[in-house]
Amino acid sequence: MTKTTSRLLASALPFALLVGAFIPAEAGQASFVLDVQSGQVLEASNQDDLNYPASLTKMMTLYLAFEALHDGRLTWDQKLTMSENAESKEPFKLAVGAGRKVTLREAVESIVVLSANDSAVAIAEQLGGSEQAFARTMTDKARQLGMKDTVFKNPSGLPDPEQVTTARDMATLGVSLMRDFPEEFKLFSMRRFQFRGMKLRGHNNLMYRYDGVDGIKTGYTDASGYNVVTSALKGGRRVVGVVMGEKTAGLRDDKMAGLLDSTLSSTATAYTTPGSQPGATMTDSQPTK
Repeated sequence: MTKTTSRLLASALPFALLVGAFIPAEAGQASFVLDVQSGQVLEASNQDDLNYPASLTKMMTLYLAFEALHDGRLTWDQKLTMSENAESKEPFKLAVGAGRKVTLREAVESIVVLSANDSAVAIAEQLGGSEQAFARTMTDKARQLGMKDTVFKNPSGLPDPEQVTTARDMATLGVSLMRDFPEEFKLFSMRRFQFRGMKLRGHNNLMYRYDGVDGIKTGYTDASGYNVVTSALKGGRRVVGVVMGEKTAGLRDDKMAGLLDSTLSSTATAYTTPGSQPGATMTDSQPTK
């Protein structure tokens, strides 16, 4: 390497850091389980490694939609227009056609049950004007909630190399939704919904197979692997668990079921690592609005 090249590389690194260079994520396996009331970490593996969120992203889209409902910027019956951009988002969508409208309630329920990409974009465009502007608001809110390693680039979770998160951050978001919007959070327990004469079933299979699970969101892309954030209650203990980067939906669900078995048992104890910080709890005084 020449001296000139060395100098160029040395000057390029701090510049890249200044303009927001990103570290590519991997579909690495990670897991994290948090006791909601106490904030105790009950299980953790690669919890701070960067991964792609896939449709777990929509949890933040819904957080901001619920916030707008509480602020009076949206109403449940408000009509959202499906733009050509929204209509183009494959594969899961309501597919009503560009220029047609859905209510906010229809959009929210379709995201919860079907992970509808067009609905997520419609909400983003209504609140932010564009996906890009809304994504900046998403990232800002993530920082306010304590999600220090998450960057959002779109409201749906469709692939973007700069859209990254961690298992710990996703648990924080799950607890924040539960804490800040307890009534709206109940929507995450929906297993099916009816849309204009069609009866549609969700694909969060843990709600069908594990007693006590009441949400919240699954996700998958080729880059992310199979992800899930799960809320469960048993014996008075409420936990939020995260599994990321599994090879199949079945392996993901089996991993989460095993984590719930171990952390919801009466003998479960807190997991600690040097310098680790608890996640958000139901009683944390964090800026959320």
